[in-house]
Amino acid sequence: MESHFVEMDRENNLRAHRWSIAPIQLVAETKKERKHIVKTRIQTAFLALLIGFMGISCLGQGSGKYPDPERFSKEIQRFKTEDKQQTPPRNAIVCIGSSSMRGWHGTIHTDLAPLTIIPRGFGGSNMKDALHFADRIVLPYRPRAIVLYEGDNDIAQGIAPEKIAGTFRAFVGKVHADLPECRIYFLSIKPSIQRWSLWPKMKEANHLVAMECRKDKRLVFIDVASGMLDGEGNPRRGLFKEDKLHMTRAGYVIWRNVLRPILAKAELRFEPKKDGDATERK
Repeated sequence: MESHFVEMDRENNLRAHRWSIAPIQLVAETKKERKHIVKTRIQTAFLALLIGFMGISCLGQGSGKYPDPERFSKEIQRFKTEDKQQTPPRNAIVCIGSSSMRGWHGTIHTDLAPLTIIPRGFGGSNMKDALHFADRIVLPYRPRAIVLYEGDNDIAQGIAPEKIAGTFRAFVGKVHADLPECRIYFLSIKPSIQRWSLWPKMKEANHLVAMECRKDKRLVFIDVASGMLDGEGNPRRGLFKEDKLHMTRAGYVIWRNVLRPILAKAELRFEPKKDGDATERK
């Protein structure tokens, strides 16, 4: 009988022991689960942040593909309408490019006087756009020279520097196939505060285009970028508008001071003689 009660006590003690351990195990398992949940959430949040960052980076750098040039068809048509109203002179200098060139339209005639200028900048354009529309707003004017500013938007759209240089070659080939003596002056891609993170790629593109220009005496690479940097090598703030991309008058003064002497030396002799000049010579 005693043995029977002893056995029952043992079983009861064992059950009591098991019930006393269970809550501890439950708490331990709950803590592990919570740890796992927290860890998983942290990893998920980090992954989402990483994907978001990559998405923003890709958005900032662009798709890497040139958009359809025909998006500018209306703007190009406006130039053609102006041409019908007042025929541009032949044997002049066509200045084509993106918004930095477009923003110069108001003062470029005065800044580059007495050279005859046909301004044809259209904002947002890239090198492929200039190539595409050369048949419509460059070649019909039979220019003796072209000043070209492109590459800024190309880099922002994620276009590789090598592709920009290749598209520049195509532009040159298209022009020289029709106008073999035409001189082309390429304005270097400018540094800007807004696109400062892209400056290494811009410098690479500038270098590649400069190398192309060295191969042909009809091509001239003009460095307008160096004068836009301060003593520490950063973009000078006073040269840019509030958007930190487009230039103030001070920026265009730098461009004028760099470009005008080069154009005057090479192009002034080809300017048509004015009536006043002829009278003075007599």
